[in-house]
Amino acid sequence: MQAFLFDLDGVIVDTAHFHYQAWRRLANEKLGFDISEEFNESLKGVSRTESLDRILAEGGVTLDDATKETYATLKNQWYVELVNQMTPDDILPGIQKFLKETRDAGIKIGLGSVSKNARPILEHIGIVDAFDVIIDGTKISKGKPDPEVFLKGAEELGVSPDECVVFEDAVAGIESGKRAGMKTVGIGHPDVLKEADIVLANLNNLAPADLKKTLFSE
Repeated sequence: MQAFLFDLDGVIVDTAHFHYQAWRRLANEKLGFDISEEFNESLKGVSRTESLDRILAEGGVTLDDATKETYATLKNQWYVELVNQMTPDDILPGIQKFLKETRDAGIKIGLGSVSKNARPILEHIGIVDAFDVIIDGTKISKGKPDPEVFLKGAEELGVSPDECVVFEDAVAGIESGKRAGMKTVGIGHPDVLKEADIVLANLNNLAPADLKKTLFSE
């Protein structure tokens, strides 16, 4: 166990509600229909382009590529306005302690997110320096569940994929980690993240040594 790779949304911070607010505003103001929070769950871990395609399919709306690009950019503008208000108080419980213990244990730390706003968010919440590498939407060409984001993270950290543990809250992210040949920790509900090696409600009271015993005991 040489490295931990963390998703951002739902693991380090919870920005899903910001995504939902921005997508819902787009659906309401530009597309002429509404989207539910339940539907928004299907967008977790999915790229901006694919998220828009899913929303359009949900509303039965067809757009040309130029308009789709305009709308995706507009949604991101609204999303950035919301996340620019984030502070260290938005870091999820247990994360800072777990990152410190990971560092103290000599385990490398990477971020693996499809978001192109990952670095600004980490800067706003004050923990960008906790990560040895940041792989985000500006460095990859394929979104999750493709394994590219995590394989690139392992490569930049200089470790083998089978020495890595992925922390994810989304089904697409767990699949991405599994396809990369890595151990996976789901953050959320066991009935949703059933493909993960283990599932936890959060990282409170978890120590890196606990994971080594659980995931690498054989």
